Amino acid sequence: MKKILLSLLLGSSLITIAQETTTGDGLRYALNNLTGTARFRGMSGAFGALGGDLSAINVNPAGSLFFSNNYASISGSLYNVYNRSDYFGTRTNENFSTLDLNQIGAVLIFNDTSEKNNWSKIAFALNYDNTNDFDTKIFSAGTNPTNSVDQYFLNKAQGLPVEYVTLQNNESISDLYAYLGEASGLGFPAQQAMLAYQSYLIESDGPDTYFTNVPSGGNYYQENYVSATGYNGKLSANIATSYKNRLFIGMNLNAHFTDYVKATSVYESNNNPLFSSGYTATALQFDNELYTYGTGFSLNLGAIVKVTEGFRAGIAYESPTWYRLTDELTQRLIVNTTDGTDDFQEVIAPNVVNLYPVYTIQTPSKITFSGAFIFNKKGLLSIDYGMKDYSNIKFKPTNDALFNNLNTQIRQQFNSAYELRIGGEIKIKNWSIRGGYRFEESPYKLTTTMGDLIGYSGGLGYNFSESKLDFAFANDSRNKQIAFLSSGMTDTAQVRTSNNNVTVTYSIYF
Repeated sequence: MKKILLSLLLGSSLITIAQETTTGDGLRYALNNLTGTARFRGMSGAFGALGGDLSAINVNPAGSLFFSNNYASISGSLYNVYNRSDYFGTRTNENFSTLDLNQIGAVLIFNDTSEKNNWSKIAFALNYDNTNDFDTKIFSAGTNPTNSVDQYFLNKAQGLPVEYVTLQNNESISDLYAYLGEASGLGFPAQQAMLAYQSYLIESDGPDTYFTNVPSGGNYYQENYVSATGYNGKLSANIATSYKNRLFIGMNLNAHFTDYVKATSVYESNNNPLFSSGYTATALQFDNELYTYGTGFSLNLGAIVKVTEGFRAGIAYESPTWYRLTDELTQRLIVNTTDGTDDFQEVIAPNVVNLYPVYTIQTPSKITFSGAFIFNKKGLLSIDYGMKDYSNIKFKPTNDALFNNLNTQIRQQFNSAYELRIGGEIKIKNWSIRGGYRFEESPYKLTTTMGDLIGYSGGLGYNFSESKLDFAFANDSRNKQIAFLSSGMTDTAQVRTSNNNVTVTYSIYF
């Protein structure tokens, strides 16, 4: 109610309509960054058979049993993302940094020292981790020799009766935009057509056909600016127990929270020959802001076997996460036109918040196999191998025509992918020196859409006997293609994203 009243006070209206969702929206919640404590990050998250770290229970819930005492930790991180973009021979870059409190948790350990019970140890843990940080900025620019942004709007408009994009008596832009969004069978495509028609970017030459006012025969200078903020958070309630100090099993119940804001601005200008009559569009700017928020649920099961005192093997299962999400979208289109004598600017800003129906995304499950070698408490080497089938991402309800089509596209575009994590640690008195490597295969069948991820990490820790202080640096990078718009003009920028993260963790035994 407060959100609706605020929208009205701001001169906006809030309507519920059918949305345009993409396969990338599902992938956003299926991919996780390497996050957590400094020790976890310093070893690239290779903790599936190792345990003894609060973030490690996200990999294998049995890992909480490898604490010898009650334990708590809190972590803060400096996130830096560098995006380099190449678009039709022009290279641009954006650099963005942010600070975040990304982990906090505690574990309680209960030991039965009577030696009468084979199940002699139990652990209870509660831990919060940011599983993904969405903060980023991407700027792409270049001169497109063939395609204009107008193709996006023509793609949405063709076949739509012109009466639906024409203002009626005493009808405002906001009224028409809201009506098209709410009307059955029209929705988002009709809204896009109306924005272009009312700004004179396109015009009608028949009852349901349209032509563009953007002149051909030349080049189109284009820019795309993306700014995103937000996070995925996970609160895990963990319970684990051990049998004869050889078999360790555990379970997590996880509550997920997400909050994501993505603002995009596409700009285009041209100096192509003017039309001999009517309007000629010389520049445009198309702005969108998407706000997605919601909650989810998942569970983890895991087991670790102490094969020998120096070798442990682990297996863990992470269920799908079921997210219930809500999207809100606002739009604006600005078009500059000329008739050869006078210049005009149309600003079509409906001031309407599109509130889409609640929907569900089911992410794929994951299975992880792990091994860890411990060298007389002087060092260790740990390896995790995980598998996740991204073609199992599902939008629900599946009987919805839009979501059914999306699920078909997901099965066609995505593939099963593996992840390899290797981490090591050397202890020198109270000091610990750490390093790690991470490889994550592309989730796409066509790997030019998104490449493999490669990451490295290092860290340092000092044990004060009753507390610890840990530092870590982690870097990862991957290539991906970013389209300025979802249809029509689908030329892509080639973007290389590099993440550099510094994490500090303070831990205490109690």
